Amino acid sequence: MSAALTRATQLAGPSARLAAVRPLAGGSHAKTYLIRTAGPQREMILRAFPAGDRAAADEERALTALDTLGGIAPRFLARSTGDDREPPWVLISRLPGTADIKPADPHGWATQLGETLARIHDAGPDAVADLDTVFDRRGYRARLSGPAADIVDEAWETEILGAPPVLTHCDYQSGNVLWENGTLTGVIDWEGAARGPAGYDIGWCRFDLYLLYGEHLADVFLRAYERAGGTRPRNPLLWDLWTLARSHRTVEEWVPNYRDLGRHDLTAAELRRRHTEWTHELVQRRQNLTSERYDSRPVRD
Repeated sequence: MSAALTRATQLAGPSARLAAVRPLAGGSHAKTYLIRTAGPQREMILRAFPAGDRAAADEERALTALDTLGGIAPRFLARSTGDDREPPWVLISRLPGTADIKPADPHGWATQLGETLARIHDAGPDAVADLDTVFDRRGYRARLSGPAADIVDEAWETEILGAPPVLTHCDYQSGNVLWENGTLTGVIDWEGAARGPAGYDIGWCRFDLYLLYGEHLADVFLRAYERAGGTRPRNPLLWDLWTLARSHRTVEEWVPNYRDLGRHDLTAAELRRRHTEWTHELVQRRQNLTSERYDSRPVRD
């Protein structure tokens, strides 16, 4: 990390000196630190990744493309040289605010999450021109598992691959959003940004909200997204099911993300219980819809 701290001090100015380095809570992929310098005073964020991880280069590429978002994403400042002797890292600007998954006004909180995602998805084609697709990254077909997997797999070629691509964050959830005095101030952790269906982000955030507060708040988020002009998903149920099929093997691993931000009740067992509960509910809804379409077909002699 010494190379990153040296670079941060250089970026602050020729007479700057390192004043403080403080680890920040939240997230499981990268170790995140707040860096403060003096003479002049400046703050920036250091994200350090595991050895061999490509995320630092990915975040540079994504943040360079995201200058069009007008301050909702951090600015890229510097990254490691790629020398195998040092773990990869990236330096980015600090956005105001902190993560908050225990809001005083959950309804307004979910509304702002929906409005902001609509703004992200509305980014122009230049923002996604050089990005991979979600199917090359976290959204590959082989990742599907669990009771929802067959439903998603059946719709893969037509509805999943056939959806129009937008700028997707690929991990849009409450822990990657910053707040100040009840106002959403920015979105972080952009190393996974890609081109993909709007439903990829929509379903992911809805499941996060379901885990935290239940389906009613996930619905508040979706209505806000649609009112703000977001890409209206033709079949929201399918995107929810895709999220459940992608997270089936790993949902227990999210415990540190929630625990570090104050939700100690979301243990591994509780996350699994809620995942299983919503999977059962949504699979049943899908089966009911399929049965209704079948029963409504005209009878021919």
